Amino acid sequence: QVQLVESGGGVVQAGGSLRLSCAVSGRTFSTSTMGWFRQAPGKDREFVAALGWSSGNPYYADSVKGRFTITRDNAKNTVSLQMSSLTPEDAAHYYCAASFGIIGASIIRQQQKYPYWGQGTQVTVSS
Repeated sequence: QVQLVESGGGVVQAGGSLRLSCAVSGRTFSTSTMGWFRQAPGKDREFVAALGWSSGNPYYADSVKGRFTITRDNAKNTVSLQMSSLTPEDAAHYYCAASFGIIGASIIRQQQKYPYWGQGTQVTVSS
């Protein structure tokens, strides 16, 4: 049984930083493609960042490029999202997602390619 558990959300002032983490259990983490998605109130869930199993090129939404960094630690079965220069537009419920297998670059941003999801963690950014 695959489980994803996010942590690290909270309240931060605009311009501040937060680090989200996602712990994965139940499958061989090192072969997973990991993604972060977010959903703000009244909006659809959207892609934020993704990283393949080999920790090759990360993928980012244009809105977070240069501010967010996705990394993974295969020894600890965790994936992290370092967020900096946060704005109120970044406030959302952030979800970690996993797919066990290689996802092509053309579809890595598609949330339907990720069968496993965590419950999410809330990020609030005060202006």
